[in-house]
Amino acid sequence: MSSQPSRRGLLRGLAAGLLAATGTTTSGLVFAQNLPAEVRIGTQKGSAVLTLTRKQQVIEARLKSLGVQNVKWVEFQFGPPMLEALGAGAIDLGSVGDTPPIFAQAGGSNLVYAAATPSSQHAVLVPAGSPIRTLADLKGKRVAFGKGSSAHNVAIKALALGGLTLKDIEPTYLAPADATAAFNGGKIDAWVVWDPYYAIAEQHYKARVLVDTSDTRLASASYYMANRDFASKHPAVLSAVLDEIGKVTRWAGGHRDELAGIAAEATGIDAKTWSAAFARADFSFGPVTPAHVAQQQQLADSFLALGIIPRKLDVAQIVWRAPDGR
Repeated sequence: MSSQPSRRGLLRGLAAGLLAATGTTTSGLVFAQNLPAEVRIGTQKGSAVLTLTRKQQVIEARLKSLGVQNVKWVEFQFGPPMLEALGAGAIDLGSVGDTPPIFAQAGGSNLVYAAATPSSQHAVLVPAGSPIRTLADLKGKRVAFGKGSSAHNVAIKALALGGLTLKDIEPTYLAPADATAAFNGGKIDAWVVWDPYYAIAEQHYKARVLVDTSDTRLASASYYMANRDFASKHPAVLSAVLDEIGKVTRWAGGHRDELAGIAAEATGIDAKTWSAAFARADFSFGPVTPAHVAQQQQLADSFLALGIIPRKLDVAQIVWRAPDGR
């Protein structure tokens, strides 16, 4: 009989360790009225922190203490469709890269920035045997990325480093699953994508990196976005959810091997690939700062100048502040 602990036992132990490490408490936040029947959270396959949060049931436990009886988790392939659902009120909270909120705000979507976290690493990838060696070599090539995704912004900035614009390439707008097939099938020349797809392409398809977001000229943040009506009606509930996500995020940064195992079990992506992604990840979490707002405003202004969005945006207008003013 094996002496190795079961996966279920490991998860129970991790949950206990997380609660002990973070000092989770529910005292002082009991509200008997103005509560939603449930909180609906959008996730992506790359949202390892939310995967862990869901496994550990810490949001469920916290919200039950407030009187909210259910948490519903809804998976999306990437950011833009998640924000469509968020703006329509089909979900209440979700985590995306820097670009989807710009497109959503430009479209008049009913959402707010609720918290910030570093973006997962992105890369401009080419097949192992590709003759493309520099960013300038992308001229005239088919470059895939998700339209309106964080990779859209990375693609624009990376092309600029090579002296190019979107007009110099053949943009191919593909969601990650479709881009994976196109990349492996030789239908595209380059692919701009984030982890874990970046790590999958490296580990399993021997993709070669032209540049990634370890180059600070390409770096950006990710954001937890909330439906504006939900944030306005239920600020204490939103604050409690974000508090638990923040605790899990900080815990995960010190337990990357355990996180890789949990993410592998939850997604079907192997632990080695997740470990490669987590080795270059920054696990931190906090409020949206003036620096974040300035970065997003610069992105919005850049997209306006390029004709990608139709109107001037004021990012600061849709930044939510917790009841305690943080």
